[in-house]
Amino acid sequence: MRDPSAGDGGRGAKKGDPHPEIAAKLKALYKAVEDEPVPQHFLDLLQRLDEAERNQSRD
Repeated sequence: MRDPSAGDGGRGAKKGDPHPEIAAKLKALYKAVEDEPVPQHFLDLLQRLDEAERNQSRD
């Protein structure tokens, strides 16, 4: 019986199948991007948007 948490979509990895390597590289790239801090200018823009929305709701 197959382990559904094997990460291969339940298909079973075939010898020479590039999908597990591609999946591992994509996961590593996503994790690296996920761990990057949010740039300060994005945080500033979000703060300005929040302030504009608060001011608009008062009117």
